[in-house]
Amino acid sequence: MKGFISPSLHPFKSLLLFTLFVMAGMFIGNFLAMLLVKAIWGYGITETANMLARPKDYPESRSALVLFQGVVHLAGFTISSLMFLRVYAHRPADYLSPRSSVPFHLLLGSAVLLLVIMPAASWLVHWNANVDFPAFMEGFERWAREKEDTLRELTLELTKITTIPQLVLGLLVFAILPAVGEELVFRGVIQQELQRWWRNPHLAIWVSAIIFGLIHMQFYGVVPRIMLGVLFGYLYWWSGNIWVPIIGHFINNGFMVLMMYLAQRQSITMNVESTEAASLPLSLVSLGLTVVLLYSLYKGFRCAPAPAQPHRF
Repeated sequence: MKGFISPSLHPFKSLLLFTLFVMAGMFIGNFLAMLLVKAIWGYGITETANMLARPKDYPESRSALVLFQGVVHLAGFTISSLMFLRVYAHRPADYLSPRSSVPFHLLLGSAVLLLVIMPAASWLVHWNANVDFPAFMEGFERWAREKEDTLRELTLELTKITTIPQLVLGLLVFAILPAVGEELVFRGVIQQELQRWWRNPHLAIWVSAIIFGLIHMQFYGVVPRIMLGVLFGYLYWWSGNIWVPIIGHFINNGFMVLMMYLAQRQSITMNVESTEAASLPLSLVSLGLTVVLLYSLYKGFRCAPAPAQPHRF
């Protein structure tokens, strides 16, 4: 990545600087979101905090909460990352995507992979949702369960989607913004800087994925989320293009938003929130197709035109 970044700044220092940018973005995002919620709906700081903690008690506040989430995420992840790269990287586009373009069939294959893998991944989801902590971690287990229930309640309230405008807004706030912002943060910056520091792409991928999983603060879904981060990390490393994990992330989140919309319209009978594992035959087919797709993508990205600068291979 020589020529893309400030050569005098050690990766550890760059990560500390990036953390400050993200913290500042979160602070500014919360401030702006509070102002907008107050200006549009008249809710004050205390009311907004109560709505976030107990959304069921404020059924009329859903639009305000969706706007709040969207503004905080946009400022805290996307804008802060772009501002950091503008200050830190000599050529931000090259830093994020050393391979400026990716063949369409590989991009499509990466998107399909996120759909194909879901039945096989459901077994991991089921295990993590029902994990039992040892007795000495009883306090942590109680806290983790309370946190999980609170966040699940907030998610269910925010994703009550029954109209097309609500679906469009839901795709924007819960699929597009997280896909862009979180991939810029965890793959675009953190994974890249860890790789530059340790010279070990595999370690960088796993550590950034663990941070990605833990930062969501949902411990009864942390392992599947870490593995999802690992998948995005390898797709990014193989492809050399930030849009590959962004599109994969969007497909993953967007599919869930769409299924919630269809379920609430009673167009499908699927329980989107279920943590039950898929049937064994379906899961085995899913696992087999996942392995084939992963290998095909790995070989395909390796054979694609090399990045403009040495970066991944």
